[in-house]
Amino acid sequence: MQLDQDDESSGEGDNSEKATFAAGCFWGVEAAFRQVRGVVSTRVGYTGGTRENPSYEEVCSGRTGHAEAVEILFDPALVSYEDLLSIFWKIHDPTQKNRQGPDIGTNYRSAIFTHDDRQKALAWESKRRREASGEYGSRRIVTEIVPATTFWPAEEYHQQFFERQGRRSCRIS
Repeated sequence: MQLDQDDESSGEGDNSEKATFAAGCFWGVEAAFRQVRGVVSTRVGYTGGTRENPSYEEVCSGRTGHAEAVEILFDPALVSYEDLLSIFWKIHDPTQKNRQGPDIGTNYRSAIFTHDDRQKALAWESKRRREASGEYGSRRIVTEIVPATTFWPAEEYHQQFFERQGRRSCRIS
């Protein structure tokens, strides 16, 4: 069951877990994960930077250090963290440093923000498998794997952007 974005569930007291990914423009990343069975809710925002409660304009300036990211609340009985990692790798090009397609800047970097040691280990193992697969030829995966920090929700008009605009997706990579 997928709940509306306005659901304020934190995952506490239930079986939900949190995952946070950055893979370019957060609109397309959110749209991809919202389609996954077992994803309870998503919200777009900013993480990995230094400024408290940054605005979209501040993040886009490149001076806050934040990445555009998607925070996902998911039911591990329906979708595993490993499954979410697999989707993450498929929806963007993890070999592009600080960009995805036409979007350029540190705010568009590829990153996995881990919420515990288990996620950290699974993320690193997933990255190693991708690198060993040869899928990217001689290009190196530049995805950061770092501990999750404060997630600042983006402005309301960014939440579920494509659904609000009547669009299905954007080309991410």
